Amino acid sequence: MILSNVTVPLLGIVDTAVMGHLEHPRYLAGVAIGATIFSFLFIGLNFLRMGTTGLAAQAYGAGDADEQRTVLVQALLVALAMALLLLVVQRLVGRVGLLLLGPEPDVVAPAWTYFTVRIWAAPAALANFALIGWFIGMQNTRLPLALMLTVNVTNIALSVLFVVGLGYRTGGVAAASVIAEYAGLALGLAQVRRLLPRDGRTDWARVRSATRLKRMLGVNANLLVRTLSLMFVFGFVTAQGARFGTAVLAANAILMQFQYLMAYALDGFAHAAEALAGRAQGAGDPAAFRRAVSLSLQWTIGVAAAFCAVYALAGTGIVALMTGQPELRRVAAEYLPWIIASPLVSAWSFLFDGVFVGATWAAAMRNTMLLSAFTVFLPFFYLTQWLELGNHGLWLAFIAFMAARGLSMGWIYRHRTRGSVM
Repeated sequence: MILSNVTVPLLGIVDTAVMGHLEHPRYLAGVAIGATIFSFLFIGLNFLRMGTTGLAAQAYGAGDADEQRTVLVQALLVALAMALLLLVVQRLVGRVGLLLLGPEPDVVAPAWTYFTVRIWAAPAALANFALIGWFIGMQNTRLPLALMLTVNVTNIALSVLFVVGLGYRTGGVAAASVIAEYAGLALGLAQVRRLLPRDGRTDWARVRSATRLKRMLGVNANLLVRTLSLMFVFGFVTAQGARFGTAVLAANAILMQFQYLMAYALDGFAHAAEALAGRAQGAGDPAAFRRAVSLSLQWTIGVAAAFCAVYALAGTGIVALMTGQPELRRVAAEYLPWIIASPLVSAWSFLFDGVFVGATWAAAMRNTMLLSAFTVFLPFFYLTQWLELGNHGLWLAFIAFMAARGLSMGWIYRHRTRGSVM
């Protein structure tokens, strides 16, 4: 799962590097704005993956093949409904996104081009969330690796071809994403039958069951609120960066690629915790549940420390690879220390996300995210702006937000597992 997850931020790094070497920073800023909107849409709807993983893993732990199939069909139907809604309201969503993020006038056109092309990836992207979540719940990490490698390697290759080779700029980056998502969907659907008994059939009465639908929609509703709160924070960081100027916006976009690379790598251990904790939950085995958490935590902290070291030693060199513009290199280097500190602060929340997903503690995930975003992040940010810390204050608030997530989720985990209660 680490290998599959790392391909996601590597794609962002390549896109950033491709746009960062064009003649004006507005192209990189435009992609940053457009990608932030899709963070609220596609990544914001990633609750489909998380909710599907927990339910599928528990069905797997219980040995219920019919429920495994039901979870998959329900997840794909929800994904399709969400995607069709996005396509219907796409112009409204795009214009509201630009209004809220408030980029400078010369950034609006490339950002709009990116949005209007990439929105057509919605059906495939959301279906892929459901498929990946189901594969992980079924304790198969090779298929998510194959699917994500297909999507992201195709995307990287086409981004370079369309932008560097054919000169399509932001529209080329977005078109590459659309084509790649459908390539991944084709592969994922072809692999589903490998994990299901060939003599089984979908029981549509189970799919339509009010009890099962209520459970899936309840889990997903809580995860939706949690994920939208998370993406609010990331969108807020981008929007405030835009208000500090195009150079700061572009530099923050570069530094966020460091955060994404680390986050997706550590999410590999979180996904393992999802699968193992969910299977233990379904089998009713509290000891196995705690063992899964302990092992995942050890690896998570070790890899987080390694990221801190790499960023401290090679951070400025990585920035130089991503942009050839001296001003962007200088601005990014000024704020790099925050990114160096981030892995060890963020690691705890990534790990507990996986544990809570596997256990389907969705309401607790929602509550801790709301607490961290609206009673820690926002007050920290406005206090630092009153102290005139500028973009340094923005990064300080972000680090405080990640720390609050880890601390609050850790407290809930200890409370719920005390005495072997799950």
